[in-house]
Amino acid sequence: MMMMGWWRERGPVAVMVAADVGFAVMNVMIKKVIDEGMDRLVIVTLRQLVATFFMAPIAFFYKRKTRPKLTGEIFVYLFFSALFGASLPQYLFFVGLQYTSATFSCAFLNMAPIFTFLIALPLRLETLDLKSKAGMSKLLGTITCLSGAILLTLYQGPVLPHKHSTQTLIKPYHMGYSSNTKQWMVGSIALLAGCLCWASWFLLQSKVCKKYPAIYSATALIFSLSFVQATAFSLATQKSISVWVLKKKLEIITVVFSGVVGSGLGFLAMSWCVGKRGPVFTAAFTPLIQIMVAAFDFSILHEQLHLGSILGSALVIMGLYFLLWGKSKEAQLSNGVKPNEEHVEQPPVQVQTV
Repeated sequence: MMMMGWWRERGPVAVMVAADVGFAVMNVMIKKVIDEGMDRLVIVTLRQLVATFFMAPIAFFYKRKTRPKLTGEIFVYLFFSALFGASLPQYLFFVGLQYTSATFSCAFLNMAPIFTFLIALPLRLETLDLKSKAGMSKLLGTITCLSGAILLTLYQGPVLPHKHSTQTLIKPYHMGYSSNTKQWMVGSIALLAGCLCWASWFLLQSKVCKKYPAIYSATALIFSLSFVQATAFSLATQKSISVWVLKKKLEIITVVFSGVVGSGLGFLAMSWCVGKRGPVFTAAFTPLIQIMVAAFDFSILHEQLHLGSILGSALVIMGLYFLLWGKSKEAQLSNGVKPNEEHVEQPPVQVQTV
């Protein structure tokens, strides 16, 4: 009974922390193999193939008797869901990962809720009441997060001291900055574009869930469609067959790990937590991935950390939590919580269940 009570209260937290550790390790591994020469499109293609094989048996056996019919309209929705939710965002993220750093790239993932909110506003899928505290918090969060994005993109800043980068301490800062500014900007633009695709996918996926509520079957189909899309793009752009041959153990482990953990188990973990504690609770764990990646990046890969990345990431995370706080207050009010109850102090466990 005690274990069941603990799992009911702390289980979602443990699951999200474990999922974030998996995502962080995956991002560091992908950064490593890309730096060693592995093709980005090959990673996307093979990762989606592994994810398809992982999800297909689950989708086949889970609720197969109640699975709705797959119509042409639903197939079109799934095709574009695969394009904007898997193929394009992954490729653009890997471009940004190659030209910047794992820590910097993960900072842009935190902006997905902000971009989703901005896209949903003109579509009237979101509201912004500036007369309420929740509305002001959402506006403040959006401005803060966008300021962090601008800072991340336009300002790299000096390199922070690192015991494994003594050369950086001797070399003048402006020389190091001028040698990679162009690549840093290209990587930043790719990450912004990928984040916009990812944010658009959230709105598209909400339609998919209504039209085809078989979540495991839909996920398996999305993985398989994204594999076909990535394969077609790879064959059109890659002339050499040798890029498809995985020569190193780390490349094989990275492909399998990112397909099973990053796509399959990661999706299942987040879906379970959304059902148990809601999307706000699940989204609140997103910055934890960046913190873990920064620790791995700095201590294991010995990557350089720039002041601009730290300041921009702090603004992005701050803006994200302002937005999430506003969304949680709106959810409380829509569920019948009175305005004067907003100031009542809640125990820590209840705060997490928002």
